[in-house]
Amino acid sequence: MLWRKPRRCEIVQKVPYPQFSIVIPAYNEAARIPAALQAVTACVRSRGWSAEIVVVDDGSRDATAETVRAFAAQAPEVRLLQNPGNRGKGYSVRNGLLHSYGEIVMFTDADLSAPIEEAEGLFAAIARGSDIAIGSRWLERTRQTIRQPLYRQFFGRCFNAVTRLVMGLPFADTQCGFKAFTRAAAQTVFQLQTIDRWGFDPEILFIALKRGYHIEEVPVSWAHDERTRISYLKDGLRMLQDIAIVRWNALLGRYDRKVERIHRATLAK
Repeated sequence: MLWRKPRRCEIVQKVPYPQFSIVIPAYNEAARIPAALQAVTACVRSRGWSAEIVVVDDGSRDATAETVRAFAAQAPEVRLLQNPGNRGKGYSVRNGLLHSYGEIVMFTDADLSAPIEEAEGLFAAIARGSDIAIGSRWLERTRQTIRQPLYRQFFGRCFNAVTRLVMGLPFADTQCGFKAFTRAAAQTVFQLQTIDRWGFDPEILFIALKRGYHIEEVPVSWAHDERTRISYLKDGLRMLQDIAIVRWNALLGRYDRKVERIHRATLAK
């Protein structure tokens, strides 16, 4: 019987990563962000979620970053990312999701117009097999506890109709700032995203469909916040330009390129 020297076996300790990443883009949100973080951390803890909360500061001129740091000092679930200046909501969402650790990553607005508890519906859709779950204010209109003014509803529905017609998006609500993704879907979609400001939502949905991901639209409760900063005239015109950019990008094949996997070990804490 031959004796062989046993091979050396290295024990590699696994690094635990959260199941969920909740990304909150923030620009000049020092007044609202403490309440938002309190609500999100309370939900995470009460439900026993393995989750991180990532606030992306978009070059705020107020004390947003300092406020988040102070909160994070008492809440280990919270961490802060900072953009290199004011780059836009689309850039902030991309930066946050591509630098998240979770297996399921989502973003929500700092005003929590959709209560963070509604994330359970998005997570359930992904558990059923969807790659992406998007919140919708229009599937069940009775769930809008505080409705938008009529002029905002009108412009919002008009923009949605244009996106359905021009981009072929079959969704009742493309603009709801409450969306969740599997890690694989997020890495593909957001590496291909090109629009940095308000018009990014239709682009990421267009990319997702083009790359074959399954998207489920989920009704959510919604309370309109009058402090929203979007201008339906100025930003609406810009979003129409963004739709044209998306179609042009598609013609040039910019959404067909191969993307690289982002390894969590390479992300800075």
